[in-house]
Amino acid sequence: MTVTRVLTLLELLQARPGLTGPELAARLEVDERTVRRYAVRLAEIGVPVEAERGRYGGYRLLPGFKLPPLMLTDDEATAVMLGLLAGRRSGLAVGEAATESALAKIQRVLPQALRDRVDAVSETLAHTRTPAPVNTPKAGPLLALAGAARRGHTVRLAYRSWRGDSSERDLDPYGIVFHSGRWYVAGFDHASGEMRTFRVDRVASAARTGTAFEVPADFDPVAHVLGSLAAVPYRHEVKVLLATTMEEAARRIPASTATLTETDDGVLVETRAERLDGMAQMLAGLGWPFTVITPDELRGEIRALAGRLVEAAGVGP
Repeated sequence: MTVTRVLTLLELLQARPGLTGPELAARLEVDERTVRRYAVRLAEIGVPVEAERGRYGGYRLLPGFKLPPLMLTDDEATAVMLGLLAGRRSGLAVGEAATESALAKIQRVLPQALRDRVDAVSETLAHTRTPAPVNTPKAGPLLALAGAARRGHTVRLAYRSWRGDSSERDLDPYGIVFHSGRWYVAGFDHASGEMRTFRVDRVASAARTGTAFEVPADFDPVAHVLGSLAAVPYRHEVKVLLATTMEEAARRIPASTATLTETDDGVLVETRAERLDGMAQMLAGLGWPFTVITPDELRGEIRALAGRLVEAAGVGP
């Protein structure tokens, strides 16, 4: 649709002044001649577009021109609204009230007919998963950490641990990871001299220190965060050998809950657990034969679970 593409050109010139004719043509999926025609169309409606010739030339809006309010097509407005609703449900959001205020602002400027249709989706939409924990980070620390990770700048964190203890530490943020409704930052912690994972919602502030760093070439933020979560120091260290393949085990057991190692006898599962009765239920639910290596107390919990199941089934000894 021509009108939609002309408005898209306007948005591109606002976001990326100086784009060349070939670059704009590729983004708009038209030829360069059509781009020139769209620029003329904008000029005709009072939007002054300047085209600079030469090797480094490109299209831009004249300095001082004030763009009109944000204009969205029906599809774009619906995508934004549904994205905000999904972010609120999954935890992919920032601040305590940012999502609600953004939803309210967008709803206020939507045409009545479109607003009614979008409201119908939000009111009738059902979810198969429970809401994520309400641990959304503040926008300031999240943006500061992301900017520092992008530019390779060390930051000084004001951090609160899960026990409630406050501390300050210098961190080289290597990457930001969103996992299971929570935000994490992974990087080198100068206080401990180790690679660490920190919850972004527990970061009160992140200020640049003026020091630069380089991310190790082989560092994978996602793998590090998942490995860190699997090694959380719960009370019991658990090692179990599963009689299954590595592929099947990886499909059923998330990397954030256990470390899996393929052996000649099956798959070795190494994890930690606060409650062994829950671990016994998890192992029984997998449906594969298994051998408990450690701890001995887990064997007792498995026998107790088996007894309860036999009793519930009404099967005699």
